[in-house]
Amino acid sequence: MERYENYVKQSYRNRCEILTSNGILPLIIPIKRRHGEKMPVKDVRIDYDTNWQTIHWRAISAAYSSSPFFNYYIDDLLPFYENREEFLFDFNLKLIFKLMEICGISTKIEFTSHYESHYEDALDFRTSLSSKSKNNSDNSYKPTPYYQVFRDKANFQPNLSILDLVCNEGNNSWSVLKSSHNSV
Repeated sequence: MERYENYVKQSYRNRCEILTSNGILPLIIPIKRRHGEKMPVKDVRIDYDTNWQTIHWRAISAAYSSSPFFNYYIDDLLPFYENREEFLFDFNLKLIFKLMEICGISTKIEFTSHYESHYEDALDFRTSLSSKSKNNSDNSYKPTPYYQVFRDKANFQPNLSILDLVCNEGNNSWSVLKSSHNSV
């Protein structure tokens, strides 16, 4: 996992999208950063000047309270919206580990010790996803449709936050993720 690349604005490092009764809603974690300043992603601090945790939790609760598994995972998710993490990387890492645990995913994560612009023997997805572009193509991933709470108002909405999958599919989430992966 890359720790030393420069933080990129409008990337999924500080945002996700959830499905609400009014459609897709972006949730953005504000960060502290001087305009134009480059810094490694591991050093990006979360900005708590706005009450984003309460806003996010209310949106998540409203969106998923009627989903099949929200109440089952509420105690696992709520601490991320009550406790303060200083660095965005640490917040994301703890959330990734919790979601891996919920989904039953056990894999070792290794961290970079310095920045490399190119890796010869590794899959490099650092620039494959961007919130700026809806043309994010990864030929090895085709989202498998699953039950979504507001699916009756719209067709299946792919590529939302994994919270959508977990709240709607629970312990079946890993199966949905595996079925979405196509070997290239």
